[in-house]
Amino acid sequence: MTLLDERPVATAFLPVPGRPLPVVGAGRRAPLATGGTTAYADLDVAASAPCLQAVADAVAEALPWYASVHRGAGYASQVSTELLEQARAGVAGFLGCRPGDQVVFTRNTTDAFALLAHCLPAGTTVVSYASEHHANLLPWRGHAERGGRHVLLAVPASPQAALDALEGALRGLHGPVLVAVTGASNVTGEVWPVEQVVALARRYGARVAVDAAQLAPHRVVDLRALGADWVALSGHKLYAPYGAGVLAGRADWLDAAGPYLPGGGATTAVTTAGQAWAAGPARHEGGTPNVLGAVAIAVACAQLEAAGRAALERREHALLARLEAGLASVPGLRVHRLWGEAVERIGVATFTVEGWDPALLATALSAEHGVGVRHGRFCAHPLVDALLDCERPVDGCGDAASGTALRASIGVATTEADVDALVGGLRALTQAGPRAQYTRTSTGWAVASDARPSAAGTAARILRRQTHQ
Repeated sequence: MTLLDERPVATAFLPVPGRPLPVVGAGRRAPLATGGTTAYADLDVAASAPCLQAVADAVAEALPWYASVHRGAGYASQVSTELLEQARAGVAGFLGCRPGDQVVFTRNTTDAFALLAHCLPAGTTVVSYASEHHANLLPWRGHAERGGRHVLLAVPASPQAALDALEGALRGLHGPVLVAVTGASNVTGEVWPVEQVVALARRYGARVAVDAAQLAPHRVVDLRALGADWVALSGHKLYAPYGAGVLAGRADWLDAAGPYLPGGGATTAVTTAGQAWAAGPARHEGGTPNVLGAVAIAVACAQLEAAGRAALERREHALLARLEAGLASVPGLRVHRLWGEAVERIGVATFTVEGWDPALLATALSAEHGVGVRHGRFCAHPLVDALLDCERPVDGCGDAASGTALRASIGVATTEADVDALVGGLRALTQAGPRAQYTRTSTGWAVASDARPSAAGTAARILRRQTHQ
């Protein structure tokens, strides 16, 4: 099969229904600081998901036809143009876009919200929560610095508290209003009441933008069904790590604003006296677009749909239950949530272990057990501060461990063995202590005498490989 057949690229690499989705790097073995190797357990999927094998295959097949888009007469340029626009249509279908909605390809979720912030009408008030990822927090601060307004609501103690606070804020606002809310927390995994947020916003004439970076890989995101105005996501969290993201939704504010990135492709005409800007997605996709990134996202969307979202969700629920039961068996371990166990969650668990620096524990899990987890504040500092009751000044504090935690996250390639490796590693470390010796560094911890190849050496070898073949 080649890209020259008649099938749209977004449906050209479909999985066999009922089978797991293969990812690049499946079966990797991690070197251990104490010698030997073990199966690598990647439980840091919420940060960057592995590439689906079908996505890598599609990009590899598209590469020979990569060229400029929209204006080239050559056959490769025509194929690249079709790849970009068919990918746009595939993403629109995946997100349930309505007639007239636009799909703009960006770099990631942060870039998508920065684009939307650029397009807000003068005087727009943005309402968001302190529990948001920085991608859905800092662009609105920039909007306020440019003369707009940003109302930041406190981290809510319950879903109802979130709705009550929102209504209180909306009641006194005038002019254009945008409510920016996450679909699922990247820290706690809790799914937010987006439908109720949208209904409440509509009652007060406000619009809604949804951060679906974490939600879309785990649950169906349907703009039409949600009634939201925009949704943003990142390819690197959707098993398509090729440097692209998406802002999808209403066209009016996007078409009324000047280009987010003025340049070639964003215009219909340029003279010495001025220019005419394009309408539609091209208006904000100045320069040469990331065709391969768009292909990657579209194929990932098609893969998830073909695999069956309900089946993937059932599998994730089972793995999450196994993870939470295992974590509960580790003495001194506490899982941190905003709203308790009754709230729907995606496959994310953030925790601390009494007496352990999260950075040291994460380092030891990797070095001695081949388990990859995240530690820190997860680009959601106000939320983690609230969860741990440890707010820090902007310039930090003396104790590097204060106000940080560990996070384990599940994806389509996660196995029961991965979960068991994490739980087993936590038990071994907390009960018997680490086997290796660790020293503090400027960025955390390192193994004092490490038998593993250095990460820098591995990276250098990868970069040199083609040169010496």
